[in-house]
Amino acid sequence: MDAKDVLKQYWGYDDFRPKQEDIISAALEDRDVLAILPTGGGKSVCFQVPALMKDGIALVITPLIALMKDQVQNLESRGIKALAIHAGMNRFQVDTALNNAAYGDFKFLYLSPERLSTALFQSYIDLLDISYIVVDEAHCISQWGYDFRPDYLQIGKLRERVKAPVIALTATATPPVAEDIMDKLGFGEHLLIRASFQRPNLNYVVRRCEDKLGQLLAVCQGVKGSGIVYLRSRKKCEEYAALLRAEGISASYYHAGLSSELRSERQTAWKNNAIRVMICTNAFGMGIDKPDVRFVVHCDLPESPEAYFQEAGRAGRDGLKSYAVLLWSPDDVRRLHQLESLSFPSLEYIEDIYHKLHVFFQIPYEQGMGRQLRFSLADFCSHYKLSQASARNAIIYLQRSEHISYTESVDINTQVKISVERRELYDIDLPDPLMVPLLELLMRNYTGIFSYPVSIAEDFVAGTLGISIPALHQLLYRLGLEHVIRYIPGEKSDVITLHHNHLQRGNVDLQPARYKMLKEKSSARTEAIIGYVNEPDDTRLAYLLSYFGEE
Repeated sequence: MDAKDVLKQYWGYDDFRPKQEDIISAALEDRDVLAILPTGGGKSVCFQVPALMKDGIALVITPLIALMKDQVQNLESRGIKALAIHAGMNRFQVDTALNNAAYGDFKFLYLSPERLSTALFQSYIDLLDISYIVVDEAHCISQWGYDFRPDYLQIGKLRERVKAPVIALTATATPPVAEDIMDKLGFGEHLLIRASFQRPNLNYVVRRCEDKLGQLLAVCQGVKGSGIVYLRSRKKCEEYAALLRAEGISASYYHAGLSSELRSERQTAWKNNAIRVMICTNAFGMGIDKPDVRFVVHCDLPESPEAYFQEAGRAGRDGLKSYAVLLWSPDDVRRLHQLESLSFPSLEYIEDIYHKLHVFFQIPYEQGMGRQLRFSLADFCSHYKLSQASARNAIIYLQRSEHISYTESVDINTQVKISVERRELYDIDLPDPLMVPLLELLMRNYTGIFSYPVSIAEDFVAGTLGISIPALHQLLYRLGLEHVIRYIPGEKSDVITLHHNHLQRGNVDLQPARYKMLKEKSSARTEAIIGYVNEPDDTRLAYLLSYFGEE
């Protein structure tokens, strides 16, 4: 069976898109390959087809949890066995998934990059028959890239133990970033396959204007079909959605401040065309494969050409005529410069935030390595009376300088800490006889449960006890009321993972040279997007293409 047969069998297509077949052929020859395909260029097929043609399991490293879950469901719907491991899963769940990957007949294991360095994953590496190491969002490995993530550097170390070829994929990489990706991933031969960034069906429109809402209304009324509108402010998303609805346009809003249920509900409604226009922050769109988006409107200047190209590229994936519209005013340029300066608080401020994080979670010096902390930026900033924007940017830099990992909007498991001494447990008069086997099960399966809250697998605990999950919640709640345990119900939350023990003041290496370089690169990207909007209409596309190394 050749690659086209696999494509036909599982996806129903007769032919590949441009460059897909070249990338697949290189992978089947066991060559390392970096594929740069614009948004909607069909990156997933480039690794899924060769992985189905080869024995073993493909290890897919991606930072996007929503995309990970989406792709696993998509593969399973085609009868292909796939697994995902990401932040928010407890040790028992991760161990089970890795065991299935090692001994089951699974073809894909999706993994978030921070999992690569964990002792549990490391203990399984030699048991996994890895066919390919797939690096999605590969620009994250490059410190020259716009979204550098230190966890990605673990992939280079992984290659020392795993002799599988690499398929690296990204939608946006300038020539220096592409070279850095191949260096960091240890390519023997620098093989880069790039599809043209030019999309003949996608019309790039830039309008300098003060009345953005009026222009947006004209786009919504003049272009039929589904649309996305990007704004920075959550409040403005809500206002614009209400104003469009008042004009008879089916619109809703989406941002990270909504509950996961509401976000999921709105995303589904928009994908199914029950909502026509989604007004959103950049929290929306990652991993969404809706081919018939007719327009994407940016009502604020994006931070970089990379971010703009990726978001605008969500229009017209079906090849039909579509529009990428950018509305801007001189005030936007001023705000973008302000945002750039806010993005890099002083190194002294960043170190102060580092210590405040540890104090907030009562972690003394020389302790804390490996702890996963459920984190609320709003609570943290309220406690210390901090600006949320400055504190968030400091936390992002602590991630970039390899002190922590910061993952947003993670599904967190229920956590339990037993509050009394082990020997005292048997003297307590518990109100429900089921509480005794529950406590014994928790003590037997979760080390550290007397020292700090540990994540528990509700389905495993409830199943072992022969009760429903709601009944388990009730038991845990009542044990909490009895002060026997500290019970933290599961929810969606941000998570901070500590990479090392709490360092003494003055010993926190914030890598000033990296800070300076990142700040300069950020400034260059800001100037590049300002240059884009100031280009004449007839040369604007050429300007954007040349930024990504295409003449």
